[in-house]
Amino acid sequence: MANERITENIVRKHFELYLDSIVIDEQISSHPRINKLLQHASKSGLGRGKPEFLITLKNYPDLIIVIECKANKNKHQSENLEKHSEYSVDGVLLYSQYLSKEFDVISIAVSGTTDDYLVSQFMQLKGEIKAVPFFDDSLLPIKDYVDGYYKSPQKFRQDYENLVLFSKLLNDKLHLNKILEGQRSLLISCILIALENQAFKSSYKYHEEPKVLADTLVNTVINELNKAKLGDGKIENLRVQFSFIKTDTTLSTKSEILKSLIDDIDTNINSFIKTHEYFDILGQLYIEFLRYANSDKGLGIVLTPPHITEFFAEVAQVNKYSVIYDNCTGTGGMLISAIKDANGNSEIIKTIKSEQLIGVEYQAHIFALAVSNMYIHQDGKTNIVNGSCFDQDLLALVKAKKPNIGLLNPPYKSDKKNDIEELEFVLNNLSALSDGGVCVAIVPMQCAIAQKGKVLDLKKRLLEKHTLEAVFSMPDELFFNSDVNVVSCIMVFTAHKPHPLGKETFFGYFKVDGFEKRKMKGRIDIHGKWETIKKQWVSLFINRKEKNGLSVCKTIKATDEWCAEAYIETDYSQILSLRDFELNTRKYASFLLTNKLGGNHEA
Repeated sequence: MANERITENIVRKHFELYLDSIVIDEQISSHPRINKLLQHASKSGLGRGKPEFLITLKNYPDLIIVIECKANKNKHQSENLEKHSEYSVDGVLLYSQYLSKEFDVISIAVSGTTDDYLVSQFMQLKGEIKAVPFFDDSLLPIKDYVDGYYKSPQKFRQDYENLVLFSKLLNDKLHLNKILEGQRSLLISCILIALENQAFKSSYKYHEEPKVLADTLVNTVINELNKAKLGDGKIENLRVQFSFIKTDTTLSTKSEILKSLIDDIDTNINSFIKTHEYFDILGQLYIEFLRYANSDKGLGIVLTPPHITEFFAEVAQVNKYSVIYDNCTGTGGMLISAIKDANGNSEIIKTIKSEQLIGVEYQAHIFALAVSNMYIHQDGKTNIVNGSCFDQDLLALVKAKKPNIGLLNPPYKSDKKNDIEELEFVLNNLSALSDGGVCVAIVPMQCAIAQKGKVLDLKKRLLEKHTLEAVFSMPDELFFNSDVNVVSCIMVFTAHKPHPLGKETFFGYFKVDGFEKRKMKGRIDIHGKWETIKKQWVSLFINRKEKNGLSVCKTIKATDEWCAEAYIETDYSQILSLRDFELNTRKYASFLLTNKLGGNHEA
């Protein structure tokens, strides 16, 4: 008969290598909260649960590792995961259910007494309904568990949801203290830059006078930007944008308000940035603050959701050799997403940030946010310019840097007579790219389906000079978090190669991205579907593969509608459910009843 002590010894020897960073308990934890959670978690259904090992991490108090062992490999996992006392996977997942009420849990099942023992590993975040398979089938160093945990889509989703909730609370706090809507993101960005300075970070709590702290905050930021050799013109722009902090009545006169804000931002935002390195944090905050301000909506500013900026980079096949240009930079989300492909090579990342990211932003206050954002993400700001992308001198400077990837989300028209057409920004971006460069742009669907007027003329110009490789129809409520109602599509072009006669363009009906609306959280990837969906979308596009209900390839002219809906046979089973039918039937019935239609009603 196999001896389970041998299996336990295999596990014990592996994890004892990391005793400098972990605490290993067997069956009963030295942590009171853990013992309380396992009080009724017995595998037999009665009494306390006693896993083989409970590991707590000294530097990560919210994460625990629970391990269950079986000597017999045939007792590794049952078919329905319901035999908790007999099988190691079943048992460890039971413990995970209890522990995840208050902790993030990595659960490990090990079965066997020889070198070919079986390992199954799962992760279940606090409050999640069930654990998901994670990591591979071998025991790993503690650092690999921590890195995998923090970089997982599940952890990002959890942290992102918390960030969204915090941004709402922060906005309420700023509103209560009468910080103007247009200044809120600038204040946050100023604080984040100052927190990069260790002297400021360790001393701000000791400032007794709020005016002195406000002055120190702004002066620290200007000094930091000077040290980064940002350039006199850009620094002066930022000095002007941040100057309100020194004179604002609340920030410069009310004791503890600014200190409290810095504390909150360091705890909730700075820590998020350190964990999720390539996320447009200021863009997310700006989206939240825009809900209370009408001015920038009037300018057509619609910030791209983070998962779409990531999708852009994969569609364009951004790599370490790419020189990326965004002529409508906004807060810099496109450029930040484009950094990801350096695979952790610090020298390559440094080169990309300092030489290969080019941005132009017209609005001075948003330019300040973009520069701040890039600084927070460690450089890249030297190639962001405040000006018009249509300025010929500026365009010449961009061309000299030879960008080969264009990524943009142009301002959306609100004034139909006077505003610049979205496709003019696309043409402008393409004009700056090297021959054969790739441009990816997200624009209103009206740009794709126009069959007359100025937009049609722009479509003709695009095909005369460039190749339309693809158009993806995006979810109708993609910009729900920005509180903007616009149906959009993504266009992909190859620069300076006229669209060949008879060439087939790829059309994707990419209406379902897995995101759902949730109260207080906005539109989020609640079920963690996005990664799988994104891989499918990218694969269909790269391979130009037709799939029923999702994609089709067709030859087009400028006068045609550039959208999948015009050509594809929609598979409604992919986007409609019985619940959709029930909800809409009820709405229709309510409409008939309210308006006294469809039956005999008394006058």
